[in-house]
Amino acid sequence: MTVVGADPMAESAPEQTGVADGAKRASGPDPWYKIIWSSKKARVGLIVLAIYILVAIFAPLIAPYPPQQNTFTPLLNASWSHPLGTNTGGQDVFSQLVYGSRVSLLVGVLGGTLATAIALVIGLISGYTEGTIVDDVLSFLTNVALVIPVLPLIITLVAYSNVRGIGLIVGVIAITSWAGAARAKRAQIITLRNRDFVTAAKFSGEGPWRIVFFEIMPNMTSLVAAAFVGAATGAIGAEAGLAVLGLGSNDSVSWGTILYQADAAGAISQGLFAWVFVPGLVLAVLITAMSFINFGVDLLSNPHLREG
Repeated sequence: MTVVGADPMAESAPEQTGVADGAKRASGPDPWYKIIWSSKKARVGLIVLAIYILVAIFAPLIAPYPPQQNTFTPLLNASWSHPLGTNTGGQDVFSQLVYGSRVSLLVGVLGGTLATAIALVIGLISGYTEGTIVDDVLSFLTNVALVIPVLPLIITLVAYSNVRGIGLIVGVIAITSWAGAARAKRAQIITLRNRDFVTAAKFSGEGPWRIVFFEIMPNMTSLVAAAFVGAATGAIGAEAGLAVLGLGSNDSVSWGTILYQADAAGAISQGLFAWVFVPGLVLAVLITAMSFINFGVDLLSNPHLREG
């Protein structure tokens, strides 16, 4: 029965809303990339990271000179021909800054991948074998790694190494930064191993390793992604810190080595401020962008954080 004076559109609004909700449910959950992109902070972080990647890829087109070219007057202040001046070796600082993005991003990707892989394997095995001798041994190693001061250990390992290269720095960073992520993955797999799909896999005759790596691990994608972003961010910062201390790679230019050379030359006392502040700002912006991306990754594992 229609009430006189009632608005037919108002009566149909709940029905339309129900239809829209049903259509949304029928279409399934949003893809992971849409979920990450829905975060404003993650969008900013991804755009900034994309700019850095483009600079690293097209470094030969962006940099006005080769990074090791030393034919210029040393310690020149910023100018049109040398936007950030020159260092004590007569090399263009801006060109080194552009090429240095390659080293920082490479260390971040390799260090993040290796640290995440170590944490993933140890966390998965430890969690799936909870209560066994294997779990006891892996948990003990994880606890030991967590209480060891990471920075002094990294400095000691690199300082007493005969060869300093990107491979050594990546390896040292990875083997000293996996413990926290491994413990988080162990806790996650303990909650997943008693789920119905795991029980079904056991009854179907699948082996424990196949269950761990093909049944359980795909359900930990968001946790793995968050661990990788965090490890990559830490690796970039650690490489820069080692380089600033004079423990960087001897055969490549990074933002950390630029800052080390600036400090050794007393750049600030000589008024060469661009040599110091611009590389430091570039490094800080990249680390901030990586942290912003993690806000979007968090949405994958926690639907309550999603907007709308």
